[in-house]
Amino acid sequence: MKMNLQHYVWALAIAGSMTTAAFAADRAIKVDDRLDASADALTDMMRAADNGIPQDLIDKAHCVVVLPGMKKAGFIFGAEYGRGFAVCRRHGGVGWSAPAAMRSEGGSFGFQIGASDTDVVLLVMNDGGMKHLLSDKFSLGGDASVAAGPIGRDASARTDAELQAEMLSYSRSHGLFAGISLTGATLRPDGDTNRELYGHDTTNREILTGEFKTPAAAGRFEHALNRDSAQRN
Repeated sequence: MKMNLQHYVWALAIAGSMTTAAFAADRAIKVDDRLDASADALTDMMRAADNGIPQDLIDKAHCVVVLPGMKKAGFIFGAEYGRGFAVCRRHGGVGWSAPAAMRSEGGSFGFQIGASDTDVVLLVMNDGGMKHLLSDKFSLGGDASVAAGPIGRDASARTDAELQAEMLSYSRSHGLFAGISLTGATLRPDGDTNRELYGHDTTNREILTGEFKTPAAAGRFEHALNRDSAQRN
């Protein structure tokens, strides 16, 4: 028992140092760079030929959340942390709203060791999913139903996942973890980034449902969205 407890303490210490370093590095990234990284992540995942996000699904999405370079680190215990942006279709389904900053946080437990840097894209497929996105905080797989999205340019849009899940998740890993599970992770507004981006306090609901002008820093991100799906089907 004593040895097990010692291993437990060591695991917590290692996990803590790894995740603290990952989170500190993420916080140091400038807003402009994070927006450009969001544009690159979306473009790469849409252009991944037979392994990309199906065009018909993003064309039907009400909103999109992009978390570029989501950090994950762990030794027995793990943690996930990401910062990115959400956008929703403008009224009438043509064009996209200005970006609203998001944070994702979550924990995991299991046999794991290593760290990863993963791009994550969530497609919000219906009004129920959008309602969660506009809230102050929600959990994936708890408050909002989420499923791994089908991939491939020719994937049928009428999948069980699309018919049942409020959100579809896609990821691309650059590190030691083969993939990522967002079930149990929480998403909430990132007020500090919104304040930096717009120059004043505002809510994600106001940004995503209002007529906010897209900041110049988000030009590449807006272009990527309009290039890949300018209008909702």
